[in-house]
Amino acid sequence: MSTTYGYARVSTVGQTLAAQIDGLKAAGCSRIFREKVSGARADRRELNKMFASLEAGDVVVVTRIDRLARSTFDLFAIVKSIVDQKAQFRSLAEPWADTSTATGRLMIAVLGGLADVERDLIRTRTSEGRERAKARGVRLGRKPKLTAQQKHEALSRRAAGETLMDIARSYNVSFATISRLKP
Repeated sequence: MSTTYGYARVSTVGQTLAAQIDGLKAAGCSRIFREKVSGARADRRELNKMFASLEAGDVVVVTRIDRLARSTFDLFAIVKSIVDQKAQFRSLAEPWADTSTATGRLMIAVLGGLADVERDLIRTRTSEGRERAKARGVRLGRKPKLTAQQKHEALSRRAAGETLMDIARSYNVSFATISRLKP
């Protein structure tokens, strides 16, 4: 026997889940997973619980697709996970987002293509931004724990036979930071 699950999410403490829960109950959801967490987070506890509960033939309902994901890529990945478990997905506000219909399946396929394009655009923009920053002389990555002077000093102390742990403590860095230093 299939189960209809609802998923409700708000991202800030000041927002309320009440309207979403009312809509999901009216849609016949027998169990509603609810959480107050940003849609950008990949480790949403209630969403993961819902995935663990899904069986073939079950239906996942949301009031609007933006309650499930913040980007096309994330939406496609989540809906694909639902469909891969032989369950169905449906949005109350977006009738086209219903994997039980041919049109809905087509739209999800198109969504997959859009997600792929979005991923490529993000990758391209990130790469271009990195190159522009390098051209301006911006040093990328983490700031070094030790200055050039401290590195030279630490190497001299190492050569003199002082233990790596003592050197690390004196600079308030890890043992590994000192052991990786190269002359």
